[in-house]
Amino acid sequence: MAEALRVGIAGLGTVGASVVRMLQNKASELTRQCGRQIAPVAVSARDRTRDRGIDLGNAQWFDDPVALARSSEVEVFVELIGGEDGIALESVRAALEAGRHVVTANKALLSKHGVALAAIAEKKGVLLNYEAAVAGGIPVIKTMREALAGNHVSRVFGIMNGTCNYILTRMEAEGLSFEDCLKDAQRLGYAEADPTFDIEGHDTAHKLSILTSLAFGCRISADDIYMEGISNITQADIRAAAELGYRIKLLGVAQKTDSGIEQRVHPTMVPVSSVIAQVHGVTNAVAIETDMLGELLLSGPGAGGDATASAVIGDIADIAKSRPGFQHGPVFGRPAKELAPYKRARMRAHAGGYFIRLTVHDRTGVFAAIARRMADNDISLESIVQHGDASEEAHKTVILVTHETMEASVRKAVEGITKDGHLTTKPQVIRIERAA
Repeated sequence: MAEALRVGIAGLGTVGASVVRMLQNKASELTRQCGRQIAPVAVSARDRTRDRGIDLGNAQWFDDPVALARSSEVEVFVELIGGEDGIALESVRAALEAGRHVVTANKALLSKHGVALAAIAEKKGVLLNYEAAVAGGIPVIKTMREALAGNHVSRVFGIMNGTCNYILTRMEAEGLSFEDCLKDAQRLGYAEADPTFDIEGHDTAHKLSILTSLAFGCRISADDIYMEGISNITQADIRAAAELGYRIKLLGVAQKTDSGIEQRVHPTMVPVSSVIAQVHGVTNAVAIETDMLGELLLSGPGAGGDATASAVIGDIADIAKSRPGFQHGPVFGRPAKELAPYKRARMRAHAGGYFIRLTVHDRTGVFAAIARRMADNDISLESIVQHGDASEEAHKTVILVTHETMEASVRKAVEGITKDGHLTTKPQVIRIERAA
């Protein structure tokens, strides 16, 4: 049997502790599957004294993760520190330049520096594995990088943030406000004390940018993603969606168009009958549309110590199974130097139309003015419904559903209605997406 694979782990938080625990508890099974033992021989974390509920055995302790990354005692450096810059970037770069394989769960790091790091890994002939960076325990990276060889991907989309999906699920199921659901998510540990990164779409955007590169062979461009969060979703939107046969989800969507690549993160109405509409709670799901397989949907735990640790260990196991002299595949499906420059698509017709909610003054001529603004912008309406509220007789809610139209046209029409002085509150615009 080959010598044990020596692994160094930087970061012993929830995920790091789970990785150590799983490597110990599953040692015999992993040895049988990989043909060699996987040994955590070194670790690094900020606090040596903290009780993490794990036995580190004889593992060497490094106060400096960069020193661990460069150590000749390890063959694989596992980065679980987090953050797009700083010590996480320094240690990963140091490991790759020293000829060490790297496993990371850090989507922020990859979305900003992934192409440059991939170039180093490919030059040094080592692996940079990152399954845990997107959708937790779901093997979406391996599927896109390896299993879909020969397929042409036209669109990838999905639910990639468990916090947002949990909040939207609770809002619909229990009639709670966004604020109440967020507080509960924080109490349960599903949301951070400062939840901005999750609820405003940044986390999903980082993950989507990585999938976009894999899907379309382009450089990562997280800064070119149109982004909206869920903080402005209300019970009025949830109820209206249900009445129309839809459910609201925060989706990340990337697709190739004639004018470039479209990347967007935003609340979306999906048909209740679709598979992705049935993904509830903290679960994630990613759909991949291809020319040969059609639509493939992967769903499962998107976060949590064990789910993320499972993906990390899968990446380590892949390295353990490789043999000296084996030519590793490129990090993002094609060599980093061959990744095409990212070209952002122009605003285009959005298949499926738009949901528009307007709270208006209850007075003569409002309906006619709204219809005129829509007609002036060549927007065809599938339906228009008015809801009254006995407690607010001076106000009415108007729900519009458009046929396929242009994003710019919708925004221009809503801007015109706002300028006309008919609205009492900020308008709500939500895309309607065809979904798996």
